[in-house]
Amino acid sequence: MTTAYDSAPGSDSPVVLDRREGPYGEVVLRRHGELLQIIANGCFLMDTSDGRSERLLIDAARAALDSRPAPHVLIGGLGVGFSLAHAAADPRWGRITVVEREPAIVEWHRSGPLSALSASALADPRTAIVETDLVAFVNETCATFDALCLDIDNGPGWTVTEGNDSLYSPAGLASCARVLRPGGVLAVWSAQPSPEFERTLWNAGFQQVRTEEIPVARGVPDVVHLAVRPG
Repeated sequence: MTTAYDSAPGSDSPVVLDRREGPYGEVVLRRHGELLQIIANGCFLMDTSDGRSERLLIDAARAALDSRPAPHVLIGGLGVGFSLAHAAADPRWGRITVVEREPAIVEWHRSGPLSALSASALADPRTAIVETDLVAFVNETCATFDALCLDIDNGPGWTVTEGNDSLYSPAGLASCARVLRPGGVLAVWSAQPSPEFERTLWNAGFQQVRTEEIPVARGVPDVVHLAVRPG
């Protein structure tokens, strides 16, 4: 862990608030102007600038569910907390389970700079944080869910660590289907559309596969890939 240091007077360079060597490499929290940013092994993951696509991840999954009462949602990746906060703000969700493998990120939310975004959601009695690797969790858990909302990478083709590749493979999607209840929804955030991933979802036996886009100022849109487990 490092202590924060200040940028030079008048500088608009990012300020590192914390840097840790975690179980999967280096993870950094920094401030850039009014934004908080998370960097993992030198790869920019997310910041607090917008959150529209993270909220879409939750809303699209909820809209794709049937009318079952109090569905249980699994959020894969705590990030800056947009998805958790949005889910907790919706009384229609039942239990909200968040799987996050980086202890530093959990600490930044519980008692650090990110607590301003997630304090009320973490205090919600429906919320539970599980500190473990998501890939291992979906392979090993006996729990089942009505929705899986996954945001642990920049997309199926742009993973943060090599081990995450397996989540988007036929075997990984079979594990996701196993923990989904019949008619349950898989929602996967991505920094860019992936027709190849859509085909993999179809081939893995999912139905109602589609992609929702969030336009961005420049470049390709952020997207949420959606698919439903038959049943």
